[in-house]
Amino acid sequence: MTTPSEHNAVHPPIPVKPDGGTTQTSPSPLRRWLAQGFSRVEDVVYIGLGFLLAVNALALLLAGGLDLWEGLRAGTLTRDIVAHLDRMLLILMIVEILYTVQVSFREHVLTAEPFLIVGLIAATRRILVLTAEFAKMLNLGETAFRNAMLEMGVLTVLTLALVVSLFLLRKPHVGRAIARE
Repeated sequence: MTTPSEHNAVHPPIPVKPDGGTTQTSPSPLRRWLAQGFSRVEDVVYIGLGFLLAVNALALLLAGGLDLWEGLRAGTLTRDIVAHLDRMLLILMIVEILYTVQVSFREHVLTAEPFLIVGLIAATRRILVLTAEFAKMLNLGETAFRNAMLEMGVLTVLTLALVVSLFLLRKPHVGRAIARE
């Protein structure tokens, strides 16, 4: 058995702050330099991703606007409404991912909520497209219709799971926090 002084010689005590917390020793200069280097690389990657996402969203928006204009001129807007809605929801997904990149760049944290929102938009997008194509599914036969119904069921469960997850992860509003006190 070791005496307290022998134990302290091998395992020096962790300094305690006046408020009861422990102090951390500062990392070595090499470790600090590497962390800063990785942080800079991460920032460059986030900037590049943000730029690519923004360009893609703008290109889709422009192409969608041109297609919408052509549909209005040719009188085929209602025929192509599913494709327009699909494109708009894709743009919305890209914008949500862009927001996630922005938050990650600014705060250097990765949060779950934006990804859940993107998943919810993607599931909603597929549900809307699938619903609009039900008439085609009936013409393709019983197997295609059954598969579409199965996919609709899975998407419905996924949507409910994403909504519940978002509800559980949401931050309480300030008004609610004050009301609880």
